[in-house]
Amino acid sequence: MTTAVSAPIAVGTWNIDPVHSTVGFSVKHLMVSKVRGKFETFSGTITVAEDGTPSVQAEIDVTSLTTGNDQRDAHVRSADFFEAETFPKATFVSTGVAPKGDDYVLTGDFTLKGVTKSVELALEFNGVSAGMGQGPVAGFEATTVLNRKDFGIDFQMPLEGGGVVIGDKVTITLEVEAVQPA
Repeated sequence: MTTAVSAPIAVGTWNIDPVHSTVGFSVKHLMVSKVRGKFETFSGTITVAEDGTPSVQAEIDVTSLTTGNDQRDAHVRSADFFEAETFPKATFVSTGVAPKGDDYVLTGDFTLKGVTKSVELALEFNGVSAGMGQGPVAGFEATTVLNRKDFGIDFQMPLEGGGVVIGDKVTITLEVEAVQPA
């Protein structure tokens, strides 16, 4: 798919800064609240071609998942969910970006647990700063909602009164700072 927009950032490669970025998620728990977590280790680049066409590549270390509860984290890494020993990485490779009002839609192939699906992320561009001597910094926020069953994560634990312990829909939230090295 050809992109329909030129990137609002300069031509070249921008590296995602993991110190100032977050890859987070939330999923419904007990049908009444949400459990939130994040991945501690990830990397990626935004590359803007000479014609202004942007592309994104990212990798997430699934084993770096944390929800603040060691027992739950171990269970989510297990074969019931991510099967992290066999599939330790999730990847995203963009296939296009298009304007949507003042924001954008970023489309790409997301691979998790050996399954690749096309996903759309609502993308907000937050601007560019001169940075602090390491090169210019661009900021972005992106969100998408995935169905965990689409990626072979079909663990079910029904509740006695109806419903399930864990919802099917998982909201992914990315807060990204990307640096273009000086």
